[in-house]
Amino acid sequence: MGKRTRNLGGLSHFAKHAFQDNAAADPSHNPSPISSEQLQQVTKQKNRDAGKSREVGLLGAESSAFDATGLVPHYKNASEVPEHLQKYFSQRKRYFTLYDEGCLLDEEGWYSVTPELIADQIAERCRCDTILDAFCGVGGNAIAFAKTCERVIALDISPVRLALARHNAVIYGVADRIEFILADYISFANAYLSRPAEKRPIDAVFLSPPWGGPAYISQNSHHDAQRVSDQSDVPLEHPEFSLSSIKPIHGVDLFHVTRKITKNVAYFLPRNTGLDEISALLPDSSSSLSNQDSTEMVEVEEQWMGTKLKALTCYFGGLADGQQHLF
Repeated sequence: MGKRTRNLGGLSHFAKHAFQDNAAADPSHNPSPISSEQLQQVTKQKNRDAGKSREVGLLGAESSAFDATGLVPHYKNASEVPEHLQKYFSQRKRYFTLYDEGCLLDEEGWYSVTPELIADQIAERCRCDTILDAFCGVGGNAIAFAKTCERVIALDISPVRLALARHNAVIYGVADRIEFILADYISFANAYLSRPAEKRPIDAVFLSPPWGGPAYISQNSHHDAQRVSDQSDVPLEHPEFSLSSIKPIHGVDLFHVTRKITKNVAYFLPRNTGLDEISALLPDSSSSLSNQDSTEMVEVEEQWMGTKLKALTCYFGGLADGQQHLF
């Protein structure tokens, strides 16, 4: 455990077999890792269904095994983009600076991906051997983590989004550092925690769970559920976002499950999340932490793009400035 050692060769093996063992015990309630072969089958089947050829995709012949061309459109100009995605398309090179080289996003990815500069800033703060990206989506944060960490475990419940994330990671040249796993995070966490004591350590966890998306905003006007990529010009004054609106479970419960894996957590939240609710996540004096650790603080970092505050990243444990001794 620590900073970027190079002895993690068994991690991928563990990540796969942890779920193979669990699935054998209860196949109806546990996630399964998605192998390279399965991702390729998903990609090929989607292309067949769409009637598209994959002789040479966006990644070129050399990387055809990882090419997700055809799963979603790769828009090249605004005239191709649906009206409801126009404002996101205009920001495409903020999301992926290498967008023109073939980066792919599904509809959810367009409004939920973390802009690259922000993702890189978070990754720099989270330097470690092994980091878990619990909700990887189309790969923006996982790609950034692969630049600063020895190994990244990237989870998502969608095989299509996993294929897109790997496709994008190939473009950035970091796919070999990322283990893509088709899994529900809560099931993954429970399976990981049930492993023997000698299980491979996860040094840090990045939580960027669904906030609700654009549709959630219109249906629930008392919450601001905009993701960081929404570039609208609405004023910053919004009602407080409650952690109870986090998916798939209450944001407080999500945090406490994660802290059983590691105390080093980076929690990515809407800009108008209440600071009192964030600080209440920390353990009180009756917790199992030692007296030395009982004064733990949370560091809340504002994520700005130009003059606009877009989100908050909350660092816990050894990720918070001045608390490296907790790592």
